[in-house]
Amino acid sequence: MQEHPLRTTVIGSYPFPGWLEFACQNLEEFGDADREEMIDDAVIAAVHDQNIAGLDVITDGEQTRLDFNLSFYGYLEGIDLESAPPRHFGPPAHDQRGKHKITGPFKASKGLGTVDDFKRLQRLVQGRATLKASVPGPYTLAGRLLPNSHYPDRWAITEELIPIVARELEDLVATGCAEITVDEPSMSCYAHKEDTKRFVDIFNRTVGSVVGKCRLSTHLCFGNYKGHAVGLRCYEPMFPDFLEFNVDELHVEMANREFAELELIGEIAKHKDVAVGIIDVKSYYIESVEDVAGRVRRCLEFAPAERLALAPDCGLSQTARWAARQKLQNMVEGVALVRKELGIA
Repeated sequence: MQEHPLRTTVIGSYPFPGWLEFACQNLEEFGDADREEMIDDAVIAAVHDQNIAGLDVITDGEQTRLDFNLSFYGYLEGIDLESAPPRHFGPPAHDQRGKHKITGPFKASKGLGTVDDFKRLQRLVQGRATLKASVPGPYTLAGRLLPNSHYPDRWAITEELIPIVARELEDLVATGCAEITVDEPSMSCYAHKEDTKRFVDIFNRTVGSVVGKCRLSTHLCFGNYKGHAVGLRCYEPMFPDFLEFNVDELHVEMANREFAELELIGEIAKHKDVAVGIIDVKSYYIESVEDVAGRVRRCLEFAPAERLALAPDCGLSQTARWAARQKLQNMVEGVALVRKELGIA
């Protein structure tokens, strides 16, 4: 059970500052020291916005990553990185992000980069907020790798990635990371047509070596590429099997789905903590403090405060920074209002 009732948290990503977007398109103009300074500055900006909002849990905003998972392929040996996606024009969709060929056995001799990211966060952060790292799970990572004669399908690729992700989690814990989100959005997106018990087995084998050594969570997500979902936006196919995920907290997105299936959080809360997405990251409507407070009160009809955490629906990387900043501030203020009403401020 979480330490503080009605914890405020985030999933992982935060929007890049505009200057970082520009710099990433012109990296050849910068030296190594320039790039390191640039990364530090971007993390400082993300941490600043989260601290000003007053969040209980913060991340580095995933400022070193391209999307929440695509940069991880650069750490994998045994793949040939696709230089161009199959489609360049038209409305944005996942086929504008290419897949990579497998050339040999997978290795990640230097890890997947999250340990260095977390050490940077430890070095740069000030304040008492809990620090969290996010790592994509093996099934999600397998989705952008092309099967071949040695790895005939996504399941086989996933099996090869499990020990690599597991080692990354172990190294994070050894570094002092006390809270980790293992992101497996592909499991949520395919739950309506794949074997959910098999998903649970994969997930639990991946996290098995760090269970009890840190606070573990996962994010049940329907996708958010350029503000668009990719999966069937319904939680029913995932349950009750996903209750068997060996985590301390399950996160569910509710705001952009008009709080459909909200009663589900009551069932989750019988088994573990539940983080509810009460901020719509796919909309530029800025939820007011009272909007947030009303949503928290609705959640309390189904789950007790000591089991309940509040968060945006998903990572904020696809939301403009000015909106993300105000949404987080209003979220924290709205939760604080309800805490005061309950006498737990």
